[in-house]
Amino acid sequence: MTSVSSPGTALVTGASSGIGKVYAQRLARRGYDVLLVARDGARLEALGADITAKTGRKAEFLVADLGNPADTGAVAARIAADPAITLLVNNAGMGVERQIVGADADKVDAMVQLNVAALTRLSVAAVNAFTARGRGTLVNIASVVALIPENFLGAYAATKAYVLALTQSLQSELKDSPVRVQAVLPGLTATEFFDRAGMDKATLPPEMVMSAEDLVEAALAGLDLGETITIPALPDAADWQRLVDDRVRMAPGLSLRHPAARYGVGTAVPA
Repeated sequence: MTSVSSPGTALVTGASSGIGKVYAQRLARRGYDVLLVARDGARLEALGADITAKTGRKAEFLVADLGNPADTGAVAARIAADPAITLLVNNAGMGVERQIVGADADKVDAMVQLNVAALTRLSVAAVNAFTARGRGTLVNIASVVALIPENFLGAYAATKAYVLALTQSLQSELKDSPVRVQAVLPGLTATEFFDRAGMDKATLPPEMVMSAEDLVEAALAGLDLGETITIPALPDAADWQRLVDDRVRMAPGLSLRHPAARYGVGTAVPA
């Protein structure tokens, strides 16, 4: 049973390995009970037992394939029904190592289902449940490729740009509420992701690859600092803020009655 002093239960998707596994371990050290979600029940059971032995926190697991809408719905229902859940880490995701031209459309669809549709379903369940409970935190794992899609071929970067945009939109909506949101944008991270995407980790420049442990520690530090967007490898946070400021400055000119004069179309008004 969760103690009064506990911050609650953290539900972590994709918890059987990599970033999700480290999140579960670190959050348990912070006093959270954990609810581990992934497809591999044996890995989840072993991880849960290890977490309980090392931290004394309760560790449950829920076997679910978030590429399956029915399983995603079951996890969403658990978030809605369990008042102990106060934190959701939307970490489950996949990549497809292929440009769009010549890609297997079924594999791309599966990636979009997991990276976009499932994440959205769980995000909606979480923010609604947390709002009703008066507290809660949603952490969405995006990627730096959301900012540099030209450097990463295929639809993967687009799915992560969606995660970033969704989180920013939620932050705007929830800014006056007790519910917190954070998007974490990892760079290259030493996990099984590359093996599953059919990529050879040995070809990656070692100076560009962060350990999952360092990544999660930095992400949690960013959460402690109140960051909505955390880019663990970015040396100067002001670089991100400049990008945000430049984008916001464009806002007044993004939707106007007339086309810009440079197009010479219709009743364009000279600048």
